[in-house]
Amino acid sequence: MATKYKLMAAMAGGFEAVTARELMDMGYQTHNETGRVAFEGTMADVYRTNLWLRSADRILIVLKEFKALTFDDLFESVKAFPWEDWLPMTAHFPVTAKAVKSKLHSEPDIQSIAKKAIVERLSTYYHRRTRLPETGSTYHIDVRITKDEVRLTLDTTGESLFKRGYRAESAGAPLKENFAAALVLLTRWHPEDMPFLDPTCGSGTIPIEAALLARNIAPGIQRHFAFEEFQVFDPQEFAAQKEQAVAGQKNDPLMIFGQDIDQNMVELSRTNAQKAGVLHDIRFKQLAVKDFKTSVPNGVIVANPPYGKRLSDAAGVHELYKQMGDVFRPLTTWSKYFLTSDLAFENLYGAKATKRRKLYNGAMRVDFFQYWGKPDWKQPKALVTSLSEPVKED
Repeated sequence: MATKYKLMAAMAGGFEAVTARELMDMGYQTHNETGRVAFEGTMADVYRTNLWLRSADRILIVLKEFKALTFDDLFESVKAFPWEDWLPMTAHFPVTAKAVKSKLHSEPDIQSIAKKAIVERLSTYYHRRTRLPETGSTYHIDVRITKDEVRLTLDTTGESLFKRGYRAESAGAPLKENFAAALVLLTRWHPEDMPFLDPTCGSGTIPIEAALLARNIAPGIQRHFAFEEFQVFDPQEFAAQKEQAVAGQKNDPLMIFGQDIDQNMVELSRTNAQKAGVLHDIRFKQLAVKDFKTSVPNGVIVANPPYGKRLSDAAGVHELYKQMGDVFRPLTTWSKYFLTSDLAFENLYGAKATKRRKLYNGAMRVDFFQYWGKPDWKQPKALVTSLSEPVKED
């Protein structure tokens, strides 16, 4: 029987419940911490969750947990772990450290002592009298101490899971792919019968992530993971999972729209959507928010408009928020979701949000303003190819 490990999905603060729901939908039992969701699984589950989780940053294997009040405690407990079961003699193993409310609070010292303990253990096991070469595959070890409780983890992901591999170019400071996916997962969107619109799409991340979700395309299908270099890696198992993922992709027609006032951004969105394999699923168009009109009912809007952090931009951004209110408030059957750091958004938009969710885009506090619509399902469902003109299915 395959060995089961304690695993952890790491994510941006505020998205714990989103990632936990993803894991529960995949059949795992979960336990939430700040910025982490714990679950159990084998190496096959490590492959599966890296491949499929949309909102997470990385998947960690918890190697050992113990209490340490002194640096001697830390050294001996780290050294006692059988690192040779995981790290070959040539392994490159950078060590990072984080300490919160603990007697051992010097992170550089924690890092140095943990590294020394691993080196001593491996040098003894591999009979090395000289320095370990560290010329092989990378095994990133993290030492996290919280209230004197130490957790050693091994990163299985490598570059963060937001690195899907489709964003050929970016514009300014675009929303990370997993952040955009989490926003979509927070909505009440049903792809089979509800149009989806991002009216300020920028480089296209939000509509692309919506399309990947609706088409059931595994977000990690195009990328490489750190675990593929581990000595315990099973390439046949991972290949089988990828084949199964491709076989499970959907090809139903979608009603996803991306719009931006800047034609250059529209072209950039198309380039990224093409690389993601969903260009034919999204209709991109150059259009200013103030010029948007639709008679199509029961849609969902998700937007990450400009924030106007610089004073020179604030006036224009505030005018945009007012235009959004004028244009989107009358769409009572639509649900609208706006991400911004401007806490005056509701006043400018002209309506109080149904719900606000505090999030962090990197170090920046942002709020997700949610306006829940009341869909009118009495109207016949239609396949919409244009938001200005609904086209009924035959």
